[in-house]
Amino acid sequence: MKNFIGFLVLIVTLVSCNSSNKKKDAYSSVDKSSAATEHSGKKLMEANCYVCHNPTATEADRIGPPMIAIKKHYINSETSKEDFIASMQAWIKNPNVEDAKMYGAVKRFGVMPKQAFAEKTIEQIADYMYDFEIEQPEWFEEHFNKERGKGMGNGKGMGNGNGKKQGMQQAQTNFEDLSYGERGLKYALTTKAVLGKNLMGTIQKKGVLEALTFCNERAYPLTDSMSVVHNAVIRRVSDKPRNPKNKANSEELDYINIFKKGIANNEEASPIVKELDNKVKVYYPITTNTMCLQCHGKPNETLNETTLTRIKSLYPMDKAIGYNINEVRGIWSITYDK
Repeated sequence: MKNFIGFLVLIVTLVSCNSSNKKKDAYSSVDKSSAATEHSGKKLMEANCYVCHNPTATEADRIGPPMIAIKKHYINSETSKEDFIASMQAWIKNPNVEDAKMYGAVKRFGVMPKQAFAEKTIEQIADYMYDFEIEQPEWFEEHFNKERGKGMGNGKGMGNGNGKKQGMQQAQTNFEDLSYGERGLKYALTTKAVLGKNLMGTIQKKGVLEALTFCNERAYPLTDSMSVVHNAVIRRVSDKPRNPKNKANSEELDYINIFKKGIANNEEASPIVKELDNKVKVYYPITTNTMCLQCHGKPNETLNETTLTRIKSLYPMDKAIGYNINEVRGIWSITYDK
């Protein structure tokens, strides 16, 4: 009888523990999903990396490998988070052919331009990439298996399809459910991605001079098309405009100066939100990297004479030159209904 009672106690304990573990696992899954959404590295990755590494770009249209590819090439079962963060820091500080781990990407797209990101920004992005599933294009799994061999390169987060599912879920996100600042930022970043994809694709295929023609003829129509998509007024304005249509008004100039001070102090930029009666205005900085300097840099240094001549021909009133890396060239000015 004692043995039977003891057996019942054991069964009840095991069932209870199993049920508890299931509840704990379910909670952990929900909790982790929430943590991923709120992680600062996710927002920084979308803001800083998706122009070139956007997971929504098709395989034919992409101008850089998606972030999931970077994760899978840099992380395996023996890679610690500290190792991964250090690798990302080293690469961003000095991208070069010799240290590249993604030879196919370098061969196809070239070495990425040097970016002036704060170490803290890279640390947060890498921390997010290491700990969480990140979105991946629908074509990526087949592409990766073809390139590396099925079952090879098993980095963290590989092979279960969660990245694809998460990517589809994120693509279906209703921007109206976001805060005013996040919503305006999404409008700006999706427009930036469209412009960036077309601009950098033109540079890669036809060169900088043709890219100037693209900007002159296509930048406004593409921006307007994104305004229609988002049912918002999306503008890029500057205190030193290339096109007079992009000249900032007095209020926008104040915000440009606020962002300039923040960037100069190595502060991470956040959207500035202004609420009106029935409208919301959101402002976010446009900053320069090495790629920008080919058309916006200093004459005879990063901006060559041939390019400068073409700029003067297309934009007789141009003021948008003389920049260094990581300077505020202007701001996104987004207006939409509440």
